[in-house]
Amino acid sequence: MATGPEPAQRRARTQRQALADLLTDLGPGHPTLCAGWSNHDLAAHLVTRERVPWAAPGLLFNSLHGITARAERSTMRAHTYPDLVETFRAGPPWWQPTRLGLIDDAANFVEFFVHAEDIRRADAGWEPRELDDVGRNAMWAALRLIGFAGFRRAGLGVVAERIDRPGRRTLHAGEPTVEIMGLPEELVLYAFGRGEVARVEVRGADGDVERLHAAPVGL
Repeated sequence: MATGPEPAQRRARTQRQALADLLTDLGPGHPTLCAGWSNHDLAAHLVTRERVPWAAPGLLFNSLHGITARAERSTMRAHTYPDLVETFRAGPPWWQPTRLGLIDDAANFVEFFVHAEDIRRADAGWEPRELDDVGRNAMWAALRLIGFAGFRRAGLGVVAERIDRPGRRTLHAGEPTVEIMGLPEELVLYAFGRGEVARVEVRGADGDVERLHAAPVGL
């Protein structure tokens, strides 16, 4: 059930605690939707992302991902799984700009939501979490950039339409065009490359829909 609106600067913090709880409750060996990753790998990624500055280039550029992967393996070796989870739960170090609420929300709200769904939706029988209107509007706003990046190699036009209220957005220009309809958080999950579990409806000519399903969508 949706809860009442929270201050924007607390939204990422709430998602952080929900993600940390999942990591704790389900343990290090639980699978995720990230190919080849267990909860242990994900926890090491989350801590590295916030606390190892030299790993940052690989988070931004696929060609440098090997740098980040080495940092994540080093982080995993240096800490026990419970320590990784509690380090993540405690929040960013003092020098991180994301200690400021509004920056934390901009940088981490979507990231933490998606990774929590990576854990939840790896199990059968999952049900979607409800976001309030403020959270959904934040997802919709984030979709502009996430969609541009996620569908850059789609090979055809992609238009998103939210179903909770009026709203349409071109994510990738081109012809022919397909439409993806769903709640903002589900559209974000699709753009991140979680199309197999995102609850969306894709509309268009059959061949175009198949092209999108086969395209390398994701960040």
